[in-house]
Amino acid sequence: MKKFLALTIAMLMTASMAACGGSGAASSAPAASSEAAPASSAAASETASAGEDGKFELALITDIGTIDDKSFNQGAWEGLKKYAEEKNISHKYYKPTEKSNDAYLSAIELAVKGGAKVIVTPGFLFEEPVYIAQDQYPDVKFILIDGNPHDADYNYKTGDNTVGITYAEEQAGFLAGYAAVKEGNTKLGFLGGMAVPAVVRFGYGFVQGADYAAKELNVPEISMNYHYTGGFDATPEAQTLAASWYQSGTEVIFACGGAVGNSAMAAAEQANGKVIGVDVDQSPESQTVITSAMKGLGASVYTIVSQFYDDKFPGGQNLVFDATNEGVALPMDTSKFEKFTQADYDKLYAALVADTDGIASNIMKDTEKQVTDIATTAVKVTVVE
Repeated sequence: MKKFLALTIAMLMTASMAACGGSGAASSAPAASSEAAPASSAAASETASAGEDGKFELALITDIGTIDDKSFNQGAWEGLKKYAEEKNISHKYYKPTEKSNDAYLSAIELAVKGGAKVIVTPGFLFEEPVYIAQDQYPDVKFILIDGNPHDADYNYKTGDNTVGITYAEEQAGFLAGYAAVKEGNTKLGFLGGMAVPAVVRFGYGFVQGADYAAKELNVPEISMNYHYTGGFDATPEAQTLAASWYQSGTEVIFACGGAVGNSAMAAAEQANGKVIGVDVDQSPESQTVITSAMKGLGASVYTIVSQFYDDKFPGGQNLVFDATNEGVALPMDTSKFEKFTQADYDKLYAALVADTDGIASNIMKDTEKQVTDIATTAVKVTVVE
């Protein structure tokens, strides 16, 4: 586990250096567009490195975010980039022109024409495009992050040239909720984005982790406000809601929804509140971030890409990265904890791995039920409409 954390934190701490290095020979202009790339894409494109034939063996297609989003795209890109630079393999990312299956497929086509042998697609929005592309390009390998390929009618099929990767978000959320209460917080908030399965799992795990810690500490009650914004953007409405929670006594908010976290951080900065980040180590984003419920995005991409080059590509499989294969974590090296110690973390993580007393298997039994129906001893959830 410590090896994984060191690798992951090292990759994430290089985020601010994403514009440095590389040949600068490639341009990451939006796919199927003659327009110039946005500033963030242009900066990150300097890390792209072409082969002698001008082609790129490894490719990543961004989703609706940017390559430097301090979240999903960046985490996956850093895993690919790390392996490519270690092995001197040509690599590049492509940014679709819009949020649509056609745009994603166009970007994939551009990557294939550019020489891609492996294409990484981060985000569940790629489930349908990859379902189509895996048949169109049987000689290309696809790594689908946070989803499994399916058609428009949700008929699932993972081709022999594709790997689907999902994460045990409920375990990452559990770690965050447990740590928040062990720190002494009793008034919590969960500010989710769109209520997609991954976000739901984060939230349910957060509730259960907080409850688990409360039972250990004999804390009689933990209050938790709970809300989904319905999107992944930073909005005045989300910031206003977070501000109202802080004003009402909420001590820490788990912001789980892309740029929704920026709204929570802005509110926390004004109210001297605390925030828990998501997906990657978001501590560089704001001094209010005390920890982050991380997925091993970079590490999992690095692992599967290395397996491809070792002729061990796990095609046709849908893999789950959890505590047993170091797919979830808190960034203890950068977390701002005063009471929750490394020893506490290691003990809890080991319990997740061993499933001691059913701790892992019982974290989330049914994602279809309402959050208020989760059996808890101390946590009282208030759903905020």
